[in-house]
Amino acid sequence: MIVSSATSSILGLRIADSVEPASRDLIRSSAQHSRAIAYFSENIESVNSVDELIADPDLYSFVMRAFDLEDQIFGKGLISKMLKSDIEDRTALINRLTDPRFKELYAALDFGEGGVGNTNTISETWQKSVIDRYVTRQFIDVQSDSNETVGIALEYREKISSVQNVFDILKDQDLSKVIRTAFGIPDGTAGLDIDRQAEILLDKIDIDELKKPDEIDRVMKRFAMISDALSGAAASANPAVQILQSSNAFVPVTIDLAAITSIPSNPYR
Repeated sequence: MIVSSATSSILGLRIADSVEPASRDLIRSSAQHSRAIAYFSENIESVNSVDELIADPDLYSFVMRAFDLEDQIFGKGLISKMLKSDIEDRTALINRLTDPRFKELYAALDFGEGGVGNTNTISETWQKSVIDRYVTRQFIDVQSDSNETVGIALEYREKISSVQNVFDILKDQDLSKVIRTAFGIPDGTAGLDIDRQAEILLDKIDIDELKKPDEIDRVMKRFAMISDALSGAAASANPAVQILQSSNAFVPVTIDLAAITSIPSNPYR
């Protein structure tokens, strides 16, 4: 699979976009992932409860990876209790977990009361949506391993369309990082009261505008450019700089961060 290593993040995004269709096909046809996808397709329809899902390590792992919860696979007790909890109960575990990935998994699986009963698993449309999520997750993970900035930008593209309000952004690490960077909001604001953070973001963004394809692309590119400028990644990936470095030549470089990060108080006004 072609990845975006050893390039600027802007070039990395272009590479990721150009190879994505072929990369997805390669993921689906690879021995490891094709077996996992086939097993899921053949067996998930028999799952009717949380206990049945967790009892099958292959199905359980597939679903967890599809929802970007691979780091939580070993927490079966927590996942079981969360999926069986009643979202209508404000004190239920599902409502006390702040990581948005858990609610996304909970809503997508949608088990019945006490974690028993499920009609989603027999739906071919639902099965396809989970498989697509799994393939997307593998693609983003590979890109992220090679260039973290590219991975975060791709995460932003996947998530922003489902955002309903500013708090959906604030509770998601990837979304909030992209927005703060692209709109010139200091990282230190993340330590402020949540309502104050919301005020700061709403002074800069318009949720509906953020979901438009052209704006998604613009924000991703801006995030990539500013991230590289702040980290020096763009310079280190430049062949001319690499040649000069190998010749031990001293080359003073000035980056005008104020010019790069400057943005109107609200570009949508």
